[in-house]
This record gives sequence, C-alpha cells and structure tokens, in this order.
Amino acid sequence: MLGARRDRVKKFSLGLAVLLLASGTALARLPNHTRTPGATNPGVTQENIHETICVSGWTKTIRPPSSYTNNLKKQQIKEYRYTEKRLAEFEEDHLISLQLGGNPTDPKNLWPEPYRIKCGARIKDVLETKLKRMVCDGKITLKQAQQAIAKNWIAAYKKYVDKEGCPNVDEE
Repeated sequence: MLGARRDRVKKFSLGLAVLLLASGTALARLPNHTRTPGATNPGVTQENIHETICVSGWTKTIRPPSSYTNNLKKQQIKEYRYTEKRLAEFEEDHLISLQLGGNPTDPKNLWPEPYRIKCGARIKDVLETKLKRMVCDGKITLKQAQQAIAKNWIAAYKKYVDKEGCPNVDEE
C-alpha cells in the first residue's frame, strides 16, 4: 500500500515538473511583463500617425544607437537569467515596436528576444509590419495595435497573421 502511494506521488511529481518546464518554455517566448510591460512614445498619437509611423523611413529617425541597445541587452540577459549569453542569439527588441509608436529607449519597452525559438524575434517582425499597415489603413487604431502586441504578441500573431501560430524556425 505504501509503495503504491509512493509511486503515485513520484508520477505526480514527475508530471508536475514536466508541466512546469513546458510552461516555462512557452512563457520564455514572451517578455517578463514586470520587467518589460511595454512603453509608448508620447510623440506618436492617433492624430499624427500619417506624419510619424506611416511615413516610410520614420523609425530610422528615432531608433536608438546599437551601443545603447547592446549595453542594455547584456544587462537584461543577466536580469532575465538566460542560460544563453551570446549577444548574437538575441535581438534587443521593442515590445511595442517603433513602427507602432513604441518608446525607443525606455528599458520597460525593450528585452532580449531570442532568435532561435519557434516564436522568436524574426517572427514578431512580421506581426509588427502587419499591425502597422492595419493602423495606417485605418483598420485598427494605434492603441488597439499597441495593446495587442504588449499584452501577448503571440496571441496577436495568431489573430492578425496566422491562426495556426508561429511557423517553425530552421536551426542553424
């Protein structure tokens, strides 16, 4: 009787550990919302999108220098406790992208997003461009786009780009 109970406890513990590991992996695709809740650029409003985000090349005028983002990336890789430490494996990404009126330099809008995961940095770029086009075409508001990407960009990807979710990423 005691042996059977011990076996059930072991199986439950193993199942719980697997579940926790799996959920941790899924959550790693999204930024920690305490550290990176997203921040908007106060200079971008719904009223001026056709003078800011909808103008080709506008984000180049506000993009922070790589010296700033690389230093922040090093710091945040430590804070996020990533086991991977190579800077080239991450994009210091704006949660609310510059093309959606995200704040260019606020650390609350930047995080080291891995490249080589199913829903990684390159996949998020597709969503950012899609949402920008929708905002500029008047299909959704700037605020709707900002909220969707800040809350859960993977869910937004499924809603606006591909209901099947992120495509597989080739491992290099």
